[in-house]
Amino acid sequence: MDMAEKKEKFGSSVAAAGSPMEIIGMGPRDEDESSSSFRTAETLLRLLPIGPCVAALVVMLHNSQTNDFGSVSYSHIGAFRYLVNANGICAGYSLLTAIIAAKPRSLTMSQAWTFFFLDHVLTYLILGAGAVSMEVLYLAYKGNSDVAWSAACGSFGGFCHKATASVAITFVVVACYALISLISSYKLFSKYEAPHPVANPIKGIPTATFHA
Repeated sequence: MDMAEKKEKFGSSVAAAGSPMEIIGMGPRDEDESSSSFRTAETLLRLLPIGPCVAALVVMLHNSQTNDFGSVSYSHIGAFRYLVNANGICAGYSLLTAIIAAKPRSLTMSQAWTFFFLDHVLTYLILGAGAVSMEVLYLAYKGNSDVAWSAACGSFGGFCHKATASVAITFVVVACYALISLISSYKLFSKYEAPHPVANPIKGIPTATFHA
């Protein structure tokens, strides 16, 4: 048997066995099912922060107290207003991206980068809201003798308790968005290569290039 006949016989054997995915037992249906399961999981994860966002927002919106020492409301404190706005933005963003993620189609490179960028921006937005509000609460509970700030929570305990609950719920949202950011990073860099600098042939200046 000459070399040509051996090649022809080998090609026939491979064709009869099927594609590599079929040989290892993963056909197109298995790939579709895996993709569908991942899409469902991502959609549910993107919907998950909506409840905590709305809860934190509502608790803080209804947070006010009046007694013999005076009155206080969340609207008097910039950090708490920021927390309300951040939770509202995150709730709307979660709903919008969940609708997009539920659609059975693959993302283009520009869409994947957009998800990656916005997911991380919203993660830092809500993290910042929680961190700033927690600092204000610390001062309200402990005070600051260096600048003659007395602890306010001794006089407005109900207000501080509601604010603490809202901040704690906000950090649940932070955890959800951290997971969402990990998923968008995985989807982007598992499908597309990260940009890396290459020398410009004209000026010798490194520039970032993208490879699909």
